[in-house]
Amino acid sequence: MINLVHNEMLKIVRRKKLVYVALIIAVLVSLFTYAQFKEIERRIERVGSIDWRTTLQQQIIDTQNRLTSSGISEEWKGQLSLRIQQQQYYLDHNVNPMEPGAPTFTRTFAENSITLFLPLMVMVIAADLVSSERSAGTIKLLLTRPVKRWKILLSKYVALILSVSIIIFMYGFLSYMISGIVFGYQGWSAPILTGFTSEAGELITSSAQMIPQWQYLFMEFSLVWFVAVIVGTITFMLSVLIRSTPVGMGVMLAALISGAILSNMVSSWETAKYFFMINLDLTAYLAGNAPPIEGMTLGFSLVVLTISGLVAILISFIVFIKQDVY
Repeated sequence: MINLVHNEMLKIVRRKKLVYVALIIAVLVSLFTYAQFKEIERRIERVGSIDWRTTLQQQIIDTQNRLTSSGISEEWKGQLSLRIQQQQYYLDHNVNPMEPGAPTFTRTFAENSITLFLPLMVMVIAADLVSSERSAGTIKLLLTRPVKRWKILLSKYVALILSVSIIIFMYGFLSYMISGIVFGYQGWSAPILTGFTSEAGELITSSAQMIPQWQYLFMEFSLVWFVAVIVGTITFMLSVLIRSTPVGMGVMLAALISGAILSNMVSSWETAKYFFMINLDLTAYLAGNAPPIEGMTLGFSLVVLTISGLVAILISFIVFIKQDVY
């Protein structure tokens, strides 16, 4: 099994996909770092200060103004109202939610990437692990070896998990190193408030607690890694089921994009909470954001994603073991 996994990792490395993923991450991190730097400059010009209290107070005022404007749905008004309550809580407890430094940038970037960008990077690796072997005809050579089919597929899946772990590590490392050039590398021990929940549009702070940012980042990246593994597993299943790699990638891309759209539109559609793509934003629970559908919790989303991953891997093995290869 070790030799099989080693061979699969060599295939991934030879295709230079991990290198391409690293380059994409580096470019986007650089762009977002520059955008964040320009935003800080604009804020200084507008407010005349970089004091976080002044900035947060201005954000509260801006959000309150948006609440009074016409054309905003009730669901979005509820989201904005919760944001105001949370920002006020930070002010009242003298906690800067955006402590300057690379750790804060990495945390924020991960929160905004978990539902689409990182899954796309994982999809680059997982989409053709099996389908490319079929297209090239090399799958026949693999199956003629005196190795059971389930072991061949398991070795590919283990290689996928290792590749996903490498991608998440590169993501965190490059985000920290590149953004630190501009914002500095301090901020690991900055206090972060977590444990917020919401009920009927009201912020519940009874379980809120303050933890250092390094601990928050550890929890956040654990959730990011879990989401990446689930997305990779489902994409892996499509690679087994669909012979064409582009078609498999198209199906997965459509699912991810539809999830991003539906998350803002399905507050009244209770059944939608059982779709895996609606449950990808696990870091939102840490940040205390309102879930897409009332009643969703971190535990619920973890269960839905776990079941989705287990079903996907079960289907993958059953189909791969029984299907005819031609």
